[in-house]
Amino acid sequence: MAEALILEFAGLTDADYRAVNSNLGIDMETGQGDWPSGMLSHAGGPGDGDTWVGAEVWESRAEQAAFMESRLGAALGAAGVTAVPAVRWVPLVAYHVSTT
Repeated sequence: MAEALILEFAGLTDADYRAVNSNLGIDMETGQGDWPSGMLSHAGGPGDGDTWVGAEVWESRAEQAAFMESRLGAALGAAGVTAVPAVRWVPLVAYHVSTT
């Protein structure tokens, strides 16, 4: 079963988030781009206080780790993001995506 990943960055802004996605070749407004293999879904937005939260569902932790090593780490660095996020993995017992 898939696993959910919750990342919470202190001090990250909307501009930072957009820069990282641009570096990855992903257009968050259209959903077009070079999405990583194994990622089933992604959502991001401002959290409480001065935080930015990303919520993702992955086929496996190994696929997320491969993405981090091959692309995401460099995209974060190129955008000047140095904050280390709080990370929480949630083994899912259910996962559903609406088709409507």
